[in-house]
Order: sequence, then C-alpha cells, then structure tokens
Amino acid sequence: MTTPLIPVVLLAAGLAAGVMMWTQLGGWPLLSTLPPDRYVYTHAFFAGRYDPFMPACMLVAGAGDVALAVLVEPPPARWLFALAGLLGALCIAISISRNVPVNRWIRTLDPDNLPADFAAVDPRRSWGGWNRLRAVLSIAAFALNCLALTALL
Repeated sequence: MTTPLIPVVLLAAGLAAGVMMWTQLGGWPLLSTLPPDRYVYTHAFFAGRYDPFMPACMLVAGAGDVALAVLVEPPPARWLFALAGLLGALCIAISISRNVPVNRWIRTLDPDNLPADFAAVDPRRSWGGWNRLRAVLSIAAFALNCLALTALL
C-alpha cells in the first residue's frame, strides 16, 4: 500500500513547494512593488488561479505524510514523514487563518474604486510575512519527504 502513496506524496509536496518558491522569487517581489490598484488586480488574478490547486496539493501531501508515518518501516523514515506532515499541517493552518482571508477580501475589491483607507489596511506586509513562512514550511516538508525516501532505500 505504501509504494503507490510515496510518489503521490512526493509529487504533491514538490508541487506545493515549487509554487511557494515561485511566490518568493517572482510573485511577492512583483506584488510588493505595485501601486495599490494594480496590486489588488494582480493579487486577485494569482489567488484565483491557485485555488483549489494549492489546497489540494497541501492536503494530499499532509494526509499522505501522516499515512506514511504510520505505515512505513524503518523508524527514521517514519519520523521524517511525520515531521513533514507536521510542517504541512502548520502550512495549512497558516493558509486558512492568515492568507486565505486576505485572498478572499482582495477578490471582493474593485481595483478602480479602492476604499479610502486602503493605505491603512493594505495587507501586503502581513500577508507577505505569512506567505514567506508558508514557503519555508512547504519547502522544508518537501525536503523531509525526500530524506524519508532515502531512508527507505
């Protein structure tokens, strides 16, 4: 049962880590420098394309890691999958509690008619920090999955 699950987990974790890396190398530098109206338009454009792809990748990787932590031998692989699952769960928790609410709010805004107080409520600084943490967690989870695979060989 574990054999077909391992490549699925590696693929899902790798895709999640890759997208999160892209947000740090290209997406965030772009979003953080745009004027407010272009930021709202571009953020809504990107966020709408990652749902439901990113949540699905994160959930498949995290659930798969938990299953592999229970199913595999030897113990080092088991612990590495468990730790990867924990990092994945933290990434999901941050997504749900911090980033997704901002993504949803941004999608409700009209870039040509922003609230008068947008400068005071501009979420970029906070969103960017949480997104950076999600990137670190998802990349670390993928690396742990790769290490767990080597522990199985």
